[in-house]
Amino acid sequence: MIDLEKNKKTIIELIIFTVVIIFAFVNIEALWSFITYIIKIFMPFIIGVMIAFVLNVLLNVVENKLFKKLSEKNGKVWKKIKRPTSLITTFIIIIALIAFILGLLIPQLQNTATIFTENFDSYKKESIKILDKIGIDDKDIKVLNKNIEKIKEEVTSYVGDNKQEIVQTTFGVASSVVGTITSLVLGIVFAIYILLKKEDLARQSRKVLKAYLPEKKEKRIREIADLSNKTFGNFISGQCLEALIIGVLCFIGMFILQIPYASTISVVVGFTALIPVFGAFIGTVIGAFLILMVDPTKAIIFIIFILILQQLEGNLIYPKVVGKSVGLPGIWVMVAVTVGASIAGVLGMLLSVPICSVLYSIVKTDVNNKIEQKNKQPLSIKPKEKKESKKA
Repeated sequence: MIDLEKNKKTIIELIIFTVVIIFAFVNIEALWSFITYIIKIFMPFIIGVMIAFVLNVLLNVVENKLFKKLSEKNGKVWKKIKRPTSLITTFIIIIALIAFILGLLIPQLQNTATIFTENFDSYKKESIKILDKIGIDDKDIKVLNKNIEKIKEEVTSYVGDNKQEIVQTTFGVASSVVGTITSLVLGIVFAIYILLKKEDLARQSRKVLKAYLPEKKEKRIREIADLSNKTFGNFISGQCLEALIIGVLCFIGMFILQIPYASTISVVVGFTALIPVFGAFIGTVIGAFLILMVDPTKAIIFIIFILILQQLEGNLIYPKVVGKSVGLPGIWVMVAVTVGASIAGVLGMLLSVPICSVLYSIVKTDVNNKIEQKNKQPLSIKPKEKKESKKA
């Protein structure tokens, strides 16, 4: 017989949970709109937390490595200015790195634009020769030009007839851009506050958990939070190491193949490789464009080389370097990146690996604990087995 009084609380919780799930499925669209609205409101804070997580890795290096000797002296003045000084140094390093990359890239882009302008006529002649080889004659080219002119006329006509809609769309895009920039600025401000007061915020969070949750749940949440912090930190470190390896390999390969702009493009490829698995393709597009204006044959060789390097990165370097740093097997790294990309694009790729690593560690620990508990339990003898042993 089931003791209803004993299981009353469990039954009520199960009924409430079932009702909530049914309500969520029935009103899925309204619920999703509400969740999207809430995320939009808190987006600056979400961005701030993400920026703080990334900057915290470099901040710890600056505090514990760069300013190690100053920290060992334990001066009262240094204790007060330690965190702000380290944070300012962190921002200076990041700004200097971005300035260095742009300083390499922008002159090369300007040079490429100049080369393209100066050699436009020769490019045009070469294009006509290629079209002739393919079998497209002057008549076909004239027909193509007429079609292009018709498209221009149609576009001009559409713009003239739909001025109000175009203005509204432009205003909407401009508002979206301004909103994104505002969220980013607020996120940076919020990240600075988190990093300046991270110890105080951690202590306050522990107090809140201790006040409102049972001891077991509080301990479990703290364990998950510590694991998440460690995993995200290791992921960022591993990602930076992987980007450095890709940049160096790209430079060596381009130098051997005598492809122009080896140093500039290698830095760009390495920097864009911070986006998991697929990031190097962004650098490939920029690099191929730069090389194309100088030597189209070398541009094709460069693309083939990067495709091979990308396969090496995706199947060997990334799972080994990043997978080991976050404690996630290589196959699950690939699964995490693929699923993350399909759900939330670039952001999904960035977050999927550390999130899956945290889930993997939690499930792995829980499974091991369950098996250990089962192994510790004594083997119980069934009643029939007891009777048979008495008869014997």
